[in-house]
Amino acid sequence: MKKALTIAGSDSGGGAGIEADLKVFSTFNVHGMAAITAVTAQNTCSISAIHAIPAEVVYKQIVSVAEDTGIDAAKTGMLMNANIVRRVASAIREYEIPLVSDPVMISKTGDKLLADSAISAFIKYIVPLADVITPNRMEAEKLAGMKIESKEDAIKAAEEISDMGARYVLIKGGHFGGKYATDILYHNGKVKEYKALRKEGCTHGIGCSFSAAITANMAKGKNVYNSVKIAKEFITMAIQYGTNIGKCHCPVNHMSYSMIPAMKWHAVESLERAINKLKKMNSFHKMIPEVGTNFAYSLPKEYAKGIGGIAAIDGRISKGMDGMIMAGSIRFGASRHLARVLLKAMEYDEEQRSVINIKFDRKIIKRAEKIFTVSSYDRREEPDEIKAKEGATLPWGVETAIKKVKKFPDMIYHEGDVGKEPMILVFGKNPEQVVKKLMKFQQ
Repeated sequence: MKKALTIAGSDSGGGAGIEADLKVFSTFNVHGMAAITAVTAQNTCSISAIHAIPAEVVYKQIVSVAEDTGIDAAKTGMLMNANIVRRVASAIREYEIPLVSDPVMISKTGDKLLADSAISAFIKYIVPLADVITPNRMEAEKLAGMKIESKEDAIKAAEEISDMGARYVLIKGGHFGGKYATDILYHNGKVKEYKALRKEGCTHGIGCSFSAAITANMAKGKNVYNSVKIAKEFITMAIQYGTNIGKCHCPVNHMSYSMIPAMKWHAVESLERAINKLKKMNSFHKMIPEVGTNFAYSLPKEYAKGIGGIAAIDGRISKGMDGMIMAGSIRFGASRHLARVLLKAMEYDEEQRSVINIKFDRKIIKRAEKIFTVSSYDRREEPDEIKAKEGATLPWGVETAIKKVKKFPDMIYHEGDVGKEPMILVFGKNPEQVVKKLMKFQQ
C-alpha cells in the first residue's frame, strides 16, 4: 500500500485539516499518516482557539514516519508560524519527499491560519520544494503580490509563483464567478484548464480535501496532470454530496467518491437477488399489468440526486405464457416513473427506497389491508396544473396517498382514469422486503 503524509492542523469539527486529509487518503486506498502542526478548537462556524505544536515536535513527527514506513508523497496545509515552516522544509529536503503544498492562510470562517510574519518564510522555504502548489484566488494574490481579476491575471500570478521555485502551480477556480469552476495548472510556460460545472453544496474543507486527493494519487505514482484530473472529479462530487452537518459551513463529503460506486454495486446486486426470487414465485406473472412491471431501488436519500440515483430495469418485466419475461438489464436512471415515486416517498420516509408496480387486483388489496398499511388516490381528482406538468402525476398521487394515512403505506393504489390503467405500488426498505410482501399478497 502506498503511503501519504499530511502536515497540517487538526480540525476538531472533522471537516478540514488533518481529519479531512486522512479521510481522503483512505478514499483512495492510500495509508494516511499525520504530522500535526497545530490543534484548533473548531466547528463549522468558527475557530475559538489555536495551539501551535513546537516546531521541533512537528519535525520529529515527519522524521519518525519517514525513517520507518517511508513517505510516497506529502502535503502541507496549515503551518502556522515561521519556525514550523522552516522545520517542515528541513524534513522535506532531508528525505526528498514529493510535496503538494496547500498554502492555507485564512480559514473558511475567516480565521488567520498562517501568521503574516511567516508568509515570507513560506515563500523562501516551502514554495521551492513544492512539486505542486494549490493556492486559491486570495492566496495566489498574496503570494504573487498582485490582484487577480481575470484568467489572464491568474496565469500571470501562476507564472510569478512558478518563478519562486514551484514546479506546478494550480490556481483553484472556486472563488471566481461563472457557470464553471475552472482550475488553471501552470507548468513551464504551459497552461492546462480543469473545468467542472459549479455545484451547489457544502464547501468546508474543500481546499484541504482537493490537495489531499492530488497527494494521494501522486503517492500512487500518477503524474501531476492525472492526479489533478482525478482530484477535480473527486472534489466536485464531494461538494455535490456534502452533508448538512453543523450550523454554518457544512463540510464536503470526503467518502462520496468511493461510497457511491460501492452503493450502486450493492443496489444492482440487491435488485438481481429480488428478481430471481420473483422468477421462482409461481403466480407472480399474474400480477404483471398490461404496461409491464418495473422494480426500482434508490441509493440512500442523501445520494439520490434525481433519477440517476435510482436503479431499475431497462425494459421492464412482461408477462409470458408460463411466467415472467425480463427485457433489458438493471441500470441507474432506467425508470423515470418509479424514480419520481421513490424521490417523493423518501421525502416522507427516507428508508422507503424500493418500489414495484403490479396489476390492480381487488383481491390483492383486500389481503394487503389485513396485514399492511394501504392507501390510495383518485386520478380524477388530479389538479389541472399537475396534469400539465411533465412527470408530476405519480409524485402527486403518492403524496396524496401518504397524507391520507398516519404512517407510511406499504401499498398505494389508484383505479385509473380515461386511458390510464389502474395500478398498485408496493414499497419496502429494500427489494427483498418488497418481494416478501408480494409473497404474502398471493397467499
